[in-house]
Amino acid sequence: MKIASLKTFIVANPPPTHGGRYFIFLKLVTACGIEGVGEVYAASFGPRTIVAMIEDVFAHHVEGSDPFAIEVLWRNVHGRGYSQRPDISLMGVLSGIEMALWDIIGKAADKPVYQLLGGKAQETLRSYTYLYPRVEEGEHAYSVSAVYDNPDAAAERALEYLAMGFTAVKFDPAGAFSTFDPRQPSLERLELSELFCRRIREAVGTRCDLLFGTHGQFTPSGAIRLARRLEAYDPLWFEEPVPPEMPEEMAKVARSTTIPIAAGERLCTKYEFARLIESGAASIIQMNLGRVGGLLEAKKIAGIAEAHYAQIAPHLYCGPIVGAANIQIATCSPNFLILESIGRWDGFQADLIHGGITWQDGYVIPPTAPGLGVELNEDVALAHPWTGGDLHLVPVFGPVPRGQ
Repeated sequence: MKIASLKTFIVANPPPTHGGRYFIFLKLVTACGIEGVGEVYAASFGPRTIVAMIEDVFAHHVEGSDPFAIEVLWRNVHGRGYSQRPDISLMGVLSGIEMALWDIIGKAADKPVYQLLGGKAQETLRSYTYLYPRVEEGEHAYSVSAVYDNPDAAAERALEYLAMGFTAVKFDPAGAFSTFDPRQPSLERLELSELFCRRIREAVGTRCDLLFGTHGQFTPSGAIRLARRLEAYDPLWFEEPVPPEMPEEMAKVARSTTIPIAAGERLCTKYEFARLIESGAASIIQMNLGRVGGLLEAKKIAGIAEAHYAQIAPHLYCGPIVGAANIQIATCSPNFLILESIGRWDGFQADLIHGGITWQDGYVIPPTAPGLGVELNEDVALAHPWTGGDLHLVPVFGPVPRGQ
């Protein structure tokens, strides 16, 4: 069995754009006709540049290769160009390709990928969602509630998600993230962040966990100031309180608060995660399967976490193919904690795939179909081409104005 061809898709995510502005999908096909799908989560360059990177890696390392030779492929791509160090864009490309190879392997073996990575360790997967605004589709535009800035609106929305079946919700009122971070939080944002936690906790009681999100905005001392205000509301986690490149600094925050630290969405490879875990910086590990270096690499990272009594909570701010890969790694990991969902896996995320992701009463049910368990709906993907010029995520360029 040999890999014969590659196809790529840059898909615009229509309003309300839950999961990002666009998604980058790829399809590999073997000479005998078995197809595998993958998704690349790379935000440092525009998607057309990422597609050129995918095509370059495919031409040099994938075309004509054995899809089962995952370890050889990983070492060759990781070390190409005399790099041999974590490269977030290269690992995003490798992640999407490796994901598609596992999809092919699973189909060839007629098994879900999780059965090939240790077997089913979880019968169901507890899931959470971000507090997305309520969206009402009008004649010409979408209208949204003020859940991002208004603690009372956020509490009301949390109650709606609780009624759907979710037992955990994430929110991030701590302010904008910037190319000039880390910084000290303003008193206004400290007060607003505490008020969000208070109002949501008052609304949901102990029926729902609170997941407090940040984006590495703060210095260790600033993050500690914020954490101490939040401890009374017992969040399940405090997410990425400082930037990701110095886990030793994040460890200072972890040692100074009773709130578990969650981190990892911007990291890739076992090497970066080993440093994060061994320094004591985080006890909840948020690898993103479209960036981390692939499914097998994620399994190795989950093993490092398990040896340190840390848990995994796969991160998702992209499309449903990464979501399907997250489900595979969560299902075969004994130290799985919780899975990020984009709502209940409905809307455009559902339209993009055949097979679907089964969500029931707050839990995702692992698929029984071979491979990743989903197929890309190419008609929908091709009907929504991305024509914009923005990156997937855009920070504030320069210092953040006071209060924001």
